[in-house]
Amino acid sequence: MSEELSYPTRISTARNTIKLAIHGKDDVIDMVLCAIFAGGHILLEDIPGVGKTTLVTALAKVLSLNYRRVQFTPDVLPSDILGFTMYDKNTGEFSFREGAVYTNLFLADEINRTSPKTQSALLEVMEEGRATVDGVTRELSKPFMVIATQNPIGASGTQKLPESQLDRFMVRLSMGYPGHKSAVDILKGDSHEIIREMNPVIDQDTILEMQRVVSEMYVSEALYDYAVSLTEATRNEDVFTLGLSPRGSISLLKMAKAHAFLSGRTFVTPEDFREVFLPIAGHRVLLSTKAKATGQTVNTALLNAFATVPMPRID
Repeated sequence: MSEELSYPTRISTARNTIKLAIHGKDDVIDMVLCAIFAGGHILLEDIPGVGKTTLVTALAKVLSLNYRRVQFTPDVLPSDILGFTMYDKNTGEFSFREGAVYTNLFLADEINRTSPKTQSALLEVMEEGRATVDGVTRELSKPFMVIATQNPIGASGTQKLPESQLDRFMVRLSMGYPGHKSAVDILKGDSHEIIREMNPVIDQDTILEMQRVVSEMYVSEALYDYAVSLTEATRNEDVFTLGLSPRGSISLLKMAKAHAFLSGRTFVTPEDFREVFLPIAGHRVLLSTKAKATGQTVNTALLNAFATVPMPRID
C-alpha cells in the first residue's frame, strides 16, 4: 500500500521534470504517460520541429528506459528493425544480430517516410511484444513501447500508414505550435542540455508495477457497457466508413483506466472516457463522403457521436 501511495508523487515529479524541456504541452505529456501506464504505443503526428523527438528523449531519461531511435527513410530495411542471422566463418555457425527493437522504448522517427515492407515489420512487435526472424521468435524486453512520429499526410516523401498498423497505436497525439510564452521559454533554454542533466524518476520495475495497478483498476458494470456503446456510436455508416474496432474498444478502456490512475483515483469514471476518446478514436475512423460533404471533420464527427451516448451515473 505504501508503494501505491508513492505513485502520485513519482508521477508528479516525472511530469515536472519533463516539463523542463517541453514547454506548454502539459496535456500531451499527460496523454503520453497515460498510454505508457496503459501499456500502449503512441503515434505523434505533427509538422517537423515542434518537439516530438525531444519529448521522447526526455521520457526515456525520466522513466529509466533503454532507448533506440531509427530515422525511417526509404532505404531502411526490416532487418534494421528486427535483426538478422549471419554466418560466422570462425565458428562455422549462424549467429543472430539484434535489431533496433530490442530495447524498452523504440522511436520510429518519421515512420511514414519508409516503405510499407519496413512499416509492416513492426506489426508483430507492436501487437505481441516479440519478433520473428528466420522462423525463430524472440521475446522483447518489458516494458516495451513504440513511439512513432510522422509528418502530416501530403508532406513531401510521405505515404499513409495502413489501417491495420494505425490500429496498433493506442493513441495519436499532436504537439502543435507552442504558445507565445512557451516559445519565449524555448528560446531561453537548451532542451538538449536540460535533458542531459535530468535524473531518472521512475525505474522500469515501477513502470511494470504501475501497469499492473492500471490493469486492475475498478470499472463498474455500467462503464463496460458505456465503452461498448461509445465504440458502436462510431459505426454509423452515414458518418463513418470505418469505425472503432474491438482493439480500439479495448484501448479506450485501458486509457480510461490509466487516466483515472494518473488522476490519483482507484476507480474509473465516465469523465475518464471523455478525456481520452479523441486521442483513441481519431486515427481509427474514416469519414464517409456524406459527412465530408456536410463539412464535418473527424473530430467534430467523433464529438457528435460521443454526445449521442448517454453518460451513465456512477454511485
